[in-house]
Amino acid sequence: MKTRDLAYIALFAAIIAVLGTLPAINIGPVPVTAQTLGVMLAGSVLGARRGFLAVLLFLVLVAIGLPLLSSGAGGLSVFAGATAGYLFSWPIAAFVIGWLTERFWSRYNVAWGFAFNVLGGMVVIYLIGVPVLAAVANLSLREALASGAWPFLPGDAAKAFIAAAIADQVRRSYPIIERPQRAVAAR
Repeated sequence: MKTRDLAYIALFAAIIAVLGTLPAINIGPVPVTAQTLGVMLAGSVLGARRGFLAVLLFLVLVAIGLPLLSSGAGGLSVFAGATAGYLFSWPIAAFVIGWLTERFWSRYNVAWGFAFNVLGGMVVIYLIGVPVLAAVANLSLREALASGAWPFLPGDAAKAFIAAAIADQVRRSYPIIERPQRAVAAR
């Protein structure tokens, strides 16, 4: 791994932390935060591997006790609470977004980016976060969806669009993801 890759990973972990300084809106057991925007940006701008590692680095910093989550929480206890599934899903979400972005790199635009962010940054996060919320908070799956997914759809869709627009501009002006190498046919 190059020094530049390490710098990008650290930068995006810091971006996710900074987005945690924006106040969370508590509407139930899961707060509305801007940090999922950082997860989407990490995958969209850095690609699968570096995006995954950036989010993983952020979660390691949270685990060692730094109060980087939007609630000001940190430490191992957050990985056993009702929102643990959402946290565990973040690196996977960044990986999925990055993987899709890399595969469609030559055709990437805001529409594709929005679709990738919805799939990775919403569907993946909800598929992992909602069942864990239901299990930890002793809720039915329907109750967990009502409190841990449905209220977040409009805001998460807006974050998916913002992340796609930013990633498209970064791709055009300072592409971080390298263009896929074409295989040379054997002669």
